[in-house]
Amino acid sequence: MTRLWNEPADFADEMVDGFARANARWVRKVHGGVSRSTVAAEPEVAVVIGGGSGHYPAFAGLVGPGLAHGAAMGNLFASPSAHQVESVARASHRGRGVLLSYGNYAGDVLHFTEAQEALRADGIECRTVTVTDDIFSASPHEAEKRRGIAGDLTVFKIAGAAASRGWSLDDVERVARRANARTRSMGVAFSGCTMPGAAEPLFSVPDGRMAIGLGIHGEPGLAETAIPTADGLAELFLEHLLADAEVPVADATGARVVPILNGLGSVKSEELFVVYRRVAELSEARGITLVDPQVGEFCTSFDMAGVSLTFLWLDDELEELWGAPADTPAFRTGAFDQSGLAPAHDAPHVDAEAAVRAIPAASTESRQAARRIAGLLAAVRETIDAHADELGRLDAIAGDGDHGIGMQRGARAAAAEAADLAARGAGARTLLVGVGDAWADRAGGTSGALWGVILRTLGSRANDGESLTRERVAAGLSEAAESVMAYGKARVGDKTLVDALVPFAATLAAGVADGEDLATAWEAAAKAATKAAQDTADLLPGMGRARSHGDKALGVPDPGAVSLALIATAVVELLAAD
Repeated sequence: MTRLWNEPADFADEMVDGFARANARWVRKVHGGVSRSTVAAEPEVAVVIGGGSGHYPAFAGLVGPGLAHGAAMGNLFASPSAHQVESVARASHRGRGVLLSYGNYAGDVLHFTEAQEALRADGIECRTVTVTDDIFSASPHEAEKRRGIAGDLTVFKIAGAAASRGWSLDDVERVARRANARTRSMGVAFSGCTMPGAAEPLFSVPDGRMAIGLGIHGEPGLAETAIPTADGLAELFLEHLLADAEVPVADATGARVVPILNGLGSVKSEELFVVYRRVAELSEARGITLVDPQVGEFCTSFDMAGVSLTFLWLDDELEELWGAPADTPAFRTGAFDQSGLAPAHDAPHVDAEAAVRAIPAASTESRQAARRIAGLLAAVRETIDAHADELGRLDAIAGDGDHGIGMQRGARAAAAEAADLAARGAGARTLLVGVGDAWADRAGGTSGALWGVILRTLGSRANDGESLTRERVAAGLSEAAESVMAYGKARVGDKTLVDALVPFAATLAAGVADGEDLATAWEAAAKAATKAAQDTADLLPGMGRARSHGDKALGVPDPGAVSLALIATAVVELLAAD
């Protein structure tokens, strides 16, 4: 289990600070993560990677000459926010464009895509390559739906080497895509990992059993078998990886492959070497040449007892780029020439936390509404604090267990931002937009992005110059439901937050249209959301990380829908009292 922490919700922030202080030779802390502390003599395409924390050395440990230029670092097992990604990208950009690369997870796709759009709108050329190496997360016919695990390293290394050679953004993107297409990974676990502050691991594996196809965020495996010998595990890896390889097994003779045997947290190096011995024997027997073997920790999951094997099938170009020098805190190869590097302390970057938002003028009515909203968000924070452990438990059954902490960080940030803006005289629109940004920025992950959409859309219906009427509230939440579906692509029945949000918004709108006051209509809407959230227990997941786990999610309500229902219910009493 994870033993050393202060406040669990602060763990990721304190970890980033400590990492940057310990590795100032390579990185400097910027808002949202880290960027290189040096710059090359000639501008390069900036390779910006990232994802949730808890996977060291992914992702910050791979920032340095010859590899990544920056890493956006999200909350524990949760994607960084769009603001974080954008900030790291701006800090790393040197005028030749940005390549974003990350594992293919719903929250990461939402936030990195939003950041890409913001960069492009500002004239910065930006491309994306998602990593999809995990062969157990989707079939070969749906390879685009696969998630990224330890194969992240091959894509990042190839892209970073191409950028360090001064290649164009087109060519850096091209080789990164080729590396991804020729990378396959498979993972197994013997026990789950425990989040800071949690009493239990995210999932458990029966004694003597092994989970196959686990995810690096603590998602449970997709199948289970008896624990094999070390040789048996190597044989299992080779059987599946070769069957799925881009290079057919029949043509494997003469192939050149980079093998990466990765410990996920608590499997020791000595054990990995025993497994690798058999991996090498089996590969060589098939006529495969293993190039530059990597055995160690490259993408972990806190203290998970697990192992993954990655194969990168080389061609001449990829082999040359893989062997190029790199110098980062956690991955070093070759001799990198440091003579052309200069300190990056004068490089432009964005510090969103230091920016003070100007407060537009607002009417007395709108300022009063803003103060009421701030009070509601304080109640929301208390409710999420009280239920964070339960939300995490629900999420761990078929997901990654981070929903409670993510919601807690988002609700706390929103409540604090609301209190500050209300004290400074903000109107309802300014406050709602501000708290939407704060929630998304601090929570990260899919839920952070969606709650940011909800609050900002509601804010678009408010007005700093007028009172916030029940009609505006109902219309704003109806639009929010549509916006969330357009943004996250989920629909009713996919077992997501949408299953509770849509009936909530529809019931509220109907009540207001019938002439009910806001408190009465809201109470009915909260009951509808609560029932809808409970009913998600009967659904199979159609979106998000739980999708891969199918019937493991059956019988358990969706944590996103549950948290929305809890928030809706928490507001009822205050509205009635108001």
